[in-house]
Amino acid sequence: MKKIPKFSSEAEERKFWIEADSTEYVDWSKARRGVFANLKPSLRTISIRLPEAMIEELKVLANKRDVPYQSLLKVFLGEKIEEELRAFPFKRAKARQI
Repeated sequence: MKKIPKFSSEAEERKFWIEADSTEYVDWSKARRGVFANLKPSLRTISIRLPEAMIEELKVLANKRDVPYQSLLKVFLGEKIEEELRAFPFKRAKARQI
């Protein structure tokens, strides 16, 4: 069996496994089926005050995409957070320490 390399990021590992033949790295004859509980991301409800016009515009955008406006808002927030963390990587390191 080949040794599985160390990866510097999840993206690097994902790329490796897309291209690699896992049978060269893992003895699947010794594998056991794993059972995972219904894993769901931890969610916390928050209250946020937004201008009514912003909510209406968000609803229009969500309607065009045929998704609930709350879901679209989560997508927008997630995209902006990732953008900011890529632009200022030190923020991510500090956030993980908390």
